[in-house]
Amino acid sequence: MKVTTKDVEYIAQLSRLTIPEGEMEKFTEQFNQILNYADILQKLDTAGVEPTPYVLPISNTFREDVALPGVTQEEALKNAPAVHNGGFKVPRVIE
Repeated sequence: MKVTTKDVEYIAQLSRLTIPEGEMEKFTEQFNQILNYADILQKLDTAGVEPTPYVLPISNTFREDVALPGVTQEEALKNAPAVHNGGFKVPRVIE
């Protein structure tokens, strides 16, 4: 499939892109290179190749979700610079 400058202008219009007239030939050539590569990929024999989203074999490495005891309120507030009503006191950021 050969892309013409007319095709590139149409695609640019659909994409709401402005392509300078001096670069139109460059974009036309790049489109043609992409389509030529896609044609090469279409010719590959993929019978027997199972589709996969990853090239390398991977597995989940998640750990078990185990509930652990947390810190008490006193321990959490022990190093707080300021405490107010049992919580952290922070400076006002909105006037």
